[in-house]
Amino acid sequence: KLKSSQGEIFEVDPEVACMSTLIKNMVDDSGTDEEIPLPNVKTAILSKVIDYCKYHKDNPPEEIQKPLKSTNLIECGVSEWDTDYVNLEQEVLFELILAANYLDIKSLLDLACAKVASMIKGKTPEEIRSKFNISNDFTPEEEAQVRQENRWCEDF
Repeated sequence: KLKSSQGEIFEVDPEVACMSTLIKNMVDDSGTDEEIPLPNVKTAILSKVIDYCKYHKDNPPEEIQKPLKSTNLIECGVSEWDTDYVNLEQEVLFELILAANYLDIKSLLDLACAKVASMIKGKTPEEIRSKFNISNDFTPEEEAQVRQENRWCEDF
């Protein structure tokens, strides 16, 4: 039994729940009789995480090629199911990344981070700032200096 930060209880098969290293360690320490509180994971996100774990329990995900060779995740070896799974609003995607990190589910963390990387790939700093609503806190002089110091990486 997994308990979200909002108090909702999810009855989950131990095999599914133990795809999370955090939960596996808790189960190894105290068994499956007690509910496992997950204070850092909201109900909606925990439900998404459980969907991922149920799907991949008997169907391990492929390793994602890094660096991404395309902005299309399917072309990077990601399954259609996984690609659809991370086709989310940014806020939900970022919460999913935090949950996957907290729960220690490496394949889910890799997938969600690959989705963010695909959103950044090939974009200019200005486009990235716009997409993720990041304000530019550099003065024009600082920005010119950073561009000068990092000109070498524009060749890639």
